[in-house]
Amino acid sequence: MTVAEWCVFASVMLYLLTIVPVKWANAKQYDNARPRDPAFYQDGLRSRALGAHQNGIEAFPFFAAAVLLAEFRGAPQNLINELSVLFVIVRAAYVLTYVGDRPSLRSILWTLGFLITAAIFFLPLIRNYLPL
Repeated sequence: MTVAEWCVFASVMLYLLTIVPVKWANAKQYDNARPRDPAFYQDGLRSRALGAHQNGIEAFPFFAAAVLLAEFRGAPQNLINELSVLFVIVRAAYVLTYVGDRPSLRSILWTLGFLITAAIFFLPLIRNYLPL
């Protein structure tokens, strides 16, 4: 497996690990029989963790598709790998700013993550113009 493919897995783990600690830390209030109970997520920190988790789910398909498309279409693997690692780092920082209630920085990081994913997606299109 390539580094980029491991980053696809890491992005799944990141959005899962965003919500699990909140549930474990509040185990007495969390009802596993009603995992989507809106009352549990009304607290500020829990609400932000849920938002970060949901955004991770939303960002995942485009990232995974971009990585697979770039690899299948013969884009330079080293660039796919480097951009994928950068995406995971940016997404981890995004989660921290989301949970930490830093909305402006969070928006900047979201935009950066989207641009990185778009760059991976378009690598096959521009590969002939890259100085490699």
